[in-house]
Amino acid sequence: MSITPESVTQMLSSEDFGQRLRAVNQIRQLEPSVGFELVQTAVADSNVRVRYCAVSQLDTLGQQNLDLSLDILRALLSDPEPDVQAAAADCLGALKLTAAYDDLEALYQNTPEWIVQVSIIATLGELGDPRSFDLLQQALSSDNELVKTAAIGSLGELGDARAVSLLAPLATDPDWQVRHRLVQALHHLGGDEAKSILETLVNDEFEPIATEAKQSLNG
Repeated sequence: MSITPESVTQMLSSEDFGQRLRAVNQIRQLEPSVGFELVQTAVADSNVRVRYCAVSQLDTLGQQNLDLSLDILRALLSDPEPDVQAAAADCLGALKLTAAYDDLEALYQNTPEWIVQVSIIATLGELGDPRSFDLLQQALSSDNELVKTAAIGSLGELGDARAVSLLAPLATDPDWQVRHRLVQALHHLGGDEAKSILETLVNDEFEPIATEAKQSLNG
């Protein structure tokens, strides 16, 4: 049976959430303009799995109408399910919707959910909004290692030279994943101070870190 807008629309109204979930997956095979219209129904579904699958497609389908996507994703930051909130944050970054920065910051400060915090901090790197520097600095002190690691990466992507001095103490962090992300961030940031830190990391006890530090210095 061929997949058509009509068949997907019908499945989206099914009482069986499995059928609705299947319909959302089939949206990927339709024209983006059609898919964008249909996914707007799915992001309001009563089932969290359907909503999550739908919002996860907005990182590409949202290009059809960025203003409307901004409104949809802002609303989804208040979804009762953390996974949906996190996916909405991811899409805001992918679509470079900097107008949502204040919404993301407010959610980060108020959510108890680490998965949402990680997504927001990672998204700020993609978003590239200079206002995020202070929030990323705060996230560096998080008790959650995943949040901390995401903050390192986003500071590198943000490209603010002030980040180098903030990141310098992490060259001796006991967690190799932190040091590995640090090398990548310093490579993005560049400059003499970053180069000096990388020169110490070429002697890191963890070989992949030492190797990447060498490559960064030679690149």
